[in-house]
Amino acid sequence: METPENEIFRDSISTVTEEGKRAWVYPKKPEGKYYEWRKIVSYVLLAILFASPFLKIDGNQFLMFNVLERRFNIFGQPFWPQDFHLFVIMMIIGVVFVVFFTVAFGRLFCGWICPQTIFMEMVFRRIEYWIEGDRGKQIRLSKMPWNAEKIRKRALKWSVFFIISFLIANVFLAYLIGSDQLLRYITDGPFHHISTLISLLIFTAVFYFVFAWFREQVCIIACPYGRLQGVLLDNKSIVVAYDHKRGEKEMGRAKFRKNEDRPSTGKGDCIDCFQCVHVCPTGIDIRNGTQLECVNCTACIDVCDKMMENVGLPKGLIRYASEENIEKKAKFTFNAHLKGYSAVLGILIAVLVGMLFLRNDIEARILRLPGQLYEHKADNIISNVFTYKLVNKTTLDINNVTFKLLSHDGSMNAIPHNTFHIPKQELVEGTLFIEIDASQLKSEKDRLEIGIYSNGELIETTTSSFLGPRSYR
Repeated sequence: METPENEIFRDSISTVTEEGKRAWVYPKKPEGKYYEWRKIVSYVLLAILFASPFLKIDGNQFLMFNVLERRFNIFGQPFWPQDFHLFVIMMIIGVVFVVFFTVAFGRLFCGWICPQTIFMEMVFRRIEYWIEGDRGKQIRLSKMPWNAEKIRKRALKWSVFFIISFLIANVFLAYLIGSDQLLRYITDGPFHHISTLISLLIFTAVFYFVFAWFREQVCIIACPYGRLQGVLLDNKSIVVAYDHKRGEKEMGRAKFRKNEDRPSTGKGDCIDCFQCVHVCPTGIDIRNGTQLECVNCTACIDVCDKMMENVGLPKGLIRYASEENIEKKAKFTFNAHLKGYSAVLGILIAVLVGMLFLRNDIEARILRLPGQLYEHKADNIISNVFTYKLVNKTTLDINNVTFKLLSHDGSMNAIPHNTFHIPKQELVEGTLFIEIDASQLKSEKDRLEIGIYSNGELIETTTSSFLGPRSYR
């Protein structure tokens, strides 16, 4: 089936030419109220991003995702592999929230909060404007032969890009290995930690590649969110939209002519200035409708409002609106889809909060030594060998820790010591011998309940199984 002429743009992406080559995007520098608000939001988020690895709460890094050592800190609270179920719930909440937010507000996250957009538009692109100039100057520089001016500007830009990429890589590494470890590596000198230096340079190369070359292609090609929005959006979703009814009217869009009585001509309010196309960081024409390349950055809203103001027409030709709002002037409503997602999200958050409150400060695991059965000792005593692992999830040392058998009368001997302490956020493991009189055993595999005490106070209980002879069942 042949594609209608007005829908041909959907058969390709804006950053690839008909010959299949890269079409570089040189967006005009945006300005306007939304851009100013986005700058404030972006710089606050950048401050949080760069400060979080170095902020500490009760000695814990504010945010850390140390995959190698399987240690994670979220908002200053330590999490261990034993808390993996909490991460699963958090991931599900994140997915449901993305779905809920996209159904309601489209790709708003991409334009305002996404790190890729913030770094690209508010850091690297602004440096580019500072060194190479606005859209027209960048295009002329690109077409210019490699003379002294072009070499100087490109070398300066690429050098600054590399330095910022290296800085971002260091911060990224601080999230992975911890800021204390990173600062120690820096103090020791990079050549004392060659493997870390190599990792750092690899991260730097990745960030440099993304922001110096791949750029908007991340949003258009690599990121799956654009495809997801196409599935989730409906005519009630709030997106950056062009009011085609007002912009086209009966006679369609047309160039503005000074002193013309535009309303009487039947021409639309769109003056076909192409400023919305020139300012777009992904190179699309928002007048073609919602497209997967649109990251809802609001640059087209600002420039269109400015042009409308210049020609004396009402602002809001491009604005945050739903298709239903444009077609029927209908207001945003909290429909059944949003109510359903809200209910699911509320239940998941309640479950997570409940799990966090029920989360134990001590994680205890006592298991029989693999491959060992039992030992029959004198006086009808049955002995089993266990291994124990105790994880202290708190920021305080736990002292004078002992074991006590709660379900049976018997003795317990921990190796290397019966009384020990568990350092904060550390794991202690060892061997445990449990001896029980055979007469107390009800089956060949009894369930034991074991208490863990600190300074005589019960702090945790756990269970394990105890093997005995079949004849004592």
